[in-house]
Amino acid sequence: ISGVLGSTFKPCGGFKLKTTTKVGRSSVCVRVSIASSPQKQYSPKTSAVKSGEEVRIAVLGASGYTGAEIVRLLANHPQFRITVMTADRKAGEQFGSVFPHLITQDLPNLVAIKDADFSDVDAVFCCLPHGTTQEIIKGLPQQLKIVDLSADFRLRNINEYAEWYGHAHRAPELQEEAVYGLTEVLRDEIRNARLVANPGCYPTSIQLPLVPLIKAKLIKLSNIIIDAKSGVTGAGRGAKEANLYTEIAEGIHAYGIKGHRHVPEVEQGLSEAAESKVTISFTPNLICMKRGMQSTMFVEMAPGVTVSDLYQHLKSTYEGEEFVKLLNGSNVPHTRHVVGSNYCFMNVFEDRIPGRAIIISVIDNLVKGASGQAVQNLNLMMGLPENMGLQYQPLFP
Repeated sequence: ISGVLGSTFKPCGGFKLKTTTKVGRSSVCVRVSIASSPQKQYSPKTSAVKSGEEVRIAVLGASGYTGAEIVRLLANHPQFRITVMTADRKAGEQFGSVFPHLITQDLPNLVAIKDADFSDVDAVFCCLPHGTTQEIIKGLPQQLKIVDLSADFRLRNINEYAEWYGHAHRAPELQEEAVYGLTEVLRDEIRNARLVANPGCYPTSIQLPLVPLIKAKLIKLSNIIIDAKSGVTGAGRGAKEANLYTEIAEGIHAYGIKGHRHVPEVEQGLSEAAESKVTISFTPNLICMKRGMQSTMFVEMAPGVTVSDLYQHLKSTYEGEEFVKLLNGSNVPHTRHVVGSNYCFMNVFEDRIPGRAIIISVIDNLVKGASGQAVQNLNLMMGLPENMGLQYQPLFP
């Protein structure tokens, strides 16, 4: 269907996505940030972004916590510039009116996703709710690089997805293409991907310590017990009675006890590391803090293996990594030491039960557990330094 200014509409999961006919090298719509001088634009035909080239970003679902965190992180990114932001319920509003803490940023107004113009976009962060992303992404232009922060492409087996999420997968052909985005573990695959499924927060904090130990056959595959705790932002920004202050204050709340939806994601990653089926016992808990996540893992060591062996293997695995840090000696990881940062801190302790060990891992659920890892992944996909825009230090106290 033709529109004004040569625009056309493309179907996208029941919506019509607007694209604008390009004139020469640039689109009709060009938006220059007042914060910096114009940069040369990245061409999707090239294999990597050159220094100084500008990558134009769309943030879909920008009115949620992960969308706002993407914007906060990109304020410090020298080459990513946001050109499109969607939020159906907030369409027409300025982003600074939705999130006043980001009012200083030069950003486009929020639009409904059906009105989004992708002709001025190179890459997409998709921060939409679970179950809504598959058809949206299916309708996006093929040349776009996409990092999806929902759960819609994390499970490789579409039958398993249907079992855990209650409906058939709506883009099975894209699931074949999607790469799981646990950056430190699957870096090479991510680098060459077009669509990356960003991991969940619990799976990130659990897999980073356990995958190397399982690959090295240092721990047994049975009797893996995980007790995990998350800040309330992990439940999203939507209004829910169970998340009211009076409901969650001064308490701790176990949920998803019989089967949390992150269980198959964790078991998928651990099973691939083991090259055999791994089943875990996992209990998530909501605690009265805004952000942060701690996973405490109880494991049984392989015969002849000591806690020192576990420690040394994790140390050698992550020695050169910027964002995964093994603490020294008996130092205990605490969520307050990673708030606002893309770090994962971990350590290993001897259990009082012979032959068992306790591993503690902490992250900020909104950064390394979501938006920070998403930026890390898109940096890789664009051929940029992995830490670009992510060198925020933790906030303390």
